[in-house]
Amino acid sequence: MTGPVATIYDAGVLIAADKNDRAMWAEQRVRLSAGIIPLVPANVVAQVSRSHRQAQMRRFLRGCEVVSFDEHAAHRAGALLARAGTADVVDASVVDLALVTQGEILTADPDDIHRLARASGRRVVVSRR
Repeated sequence: MTGPVATIYDAGVLIAADKNDRAMWAEQRVRLSAGIIPLVPANVVAQVSRSHRQAQMRRFLRGCEVVSFDEHAAHRAGALLARAGTADVVDASVVDLALVTQGEILTADPDDIHRLARASGRRVVVSRR
């Protein structure tokens, strides 16, 4: 069995990067050095982005691929929310992207992510950041 093929960041990762969390920046460097380009759903960026002065976060995102949240992803996330009985569209988009890419989720809030992952009925790797 192989490991996850992608890494998906949630809002907590971007917040840590914006606060210049050295461990988060080090993890990012390791991933990039290994050729792993982390994925971030666009609505995660919208949830965290508050000002053009968030230079650290914007710099961090340069090493990531921001993935659009299109109509198909919106429908999948909505169905996942219905199955989980929750309402956080951003968390659902993170889980959806992990399902589509077979990726690992890096999150500061694993409880909500785990609930959505369980509702998917598929295996999702979730790591606490």
